Amino acid sequence: MSKTVNIDWNNLGFNYIKTDFRYISTWKDGAWDDGHLSEDNMLTISEASCALHYGQQCFEGLKAYRTKNGDIQLFRPNRNAARLNDSLRKLLMPEIPEEKFIDAVMQVVKANEHFVPPYGTGGTLYIRPFVIGVGDNIGVKPAPEYIFCVFCLPVGAYFKGGMTPCNFMIADYDRAAPHGTGGQKVGGNYAASMQPHKIAADRGFADCIYLDPATRTNIEEVGAANFFGITKNNEFVTPLSPSVLPSITKYSLMEIAEKYLNMKVIEREIPIDSIDEFTEAGACGTAAVITPIGGIEYKGKLHVFYSETEVGPITKELYRILCGIQFGDVEAPEGWIYKVK
Repeated sequence: MSKTVNIDWNNLGFNYIKTDFRYISTWKDGAWDDGHLSEDNMLTISEASCALHYGQQCFEGLKAYRTKNGDIQLFRPNRNAARLNDSLRKLLMPEIPEEKFIDAVMQVVKANEHFVPPYGTGGTLYIRPFVIGVGDNIGVKPAPEYIFCVFCLPVGAYFKGGMTPCNFMIADYDRAAPHGTGGQKVGGNYAASMQPHKIAADRGFADCIYLDPATRTNIEEVGAANFFGITKNNEFVTPLSPSVLPSITKYSLMEIAEKYLNMKVIEREIPIDSIDEFTEAGACGTAAVITPIGGIEYKGKLHVFYSETEVGPITKELYRILCGIQFGDVEAPEGWIYKVK
């Protein structure tokens, strides 16, 4: 018989909630062990761990969704596995086989299935895999040991009252170096974004938009999310840059725009001086799926896209289709959905 938990599913936020089990695997002497589920949400590591001193750590974020008939499904976890391995290679950390990654995620979701919010609440089970360098090491070199962990927690619908456009400002700071770790999901990228985010929030903006660090002329990312714009010619346009994290949500939206909405999809440079070519704009990522961009403040002036109060029709349709696929209400392209059994 399935367990029950005392949670108000309709009033979940995006806050840590301890669930029953997490998966832990250790790399030592050149190999990963088999891994196991643990009830303990505390990790004990050496004070000399590379993760603490030299930032040798990376992570992922994905979700499990409850469908109308009560099934639980994952959305493109193979892409998260591939992206995690890209981050691991960048930081000279041992890769995790795709099968091991997906098995770990499946084990954690299955063991905590009573924490997956019911269909219709808009809630999901957020899954956080991460890898950290541990062991006794005080020199700047790869760690002698590594921990791969996957934990999860229920989170609420990102938009409580439906999608609402947000305004953004241009950051005076860079998020990542041109040939640095901007394309990988490492903690340092997020640490670098905290001060610019606070400056934007203090000025009444949702977050800031980062320009390319080499020339500071092209849009790169929106806070911790990817940017996209819809042109007057009905094109879906998104930045092409090695410093941009390859968002699984963005690449899914690109495919949806092309195959479901018959739009032309383009990855290219997006000059900040040319934003008037877009009739709609948005930020996309795992947490919100899409955050509509109402306007961007640039050179002292707020450039408004579709509206500061209403969501554009194409943005709305992209959101509807992608969420429909994730929750099992819209037929998914082949290979996108993994059922948790």
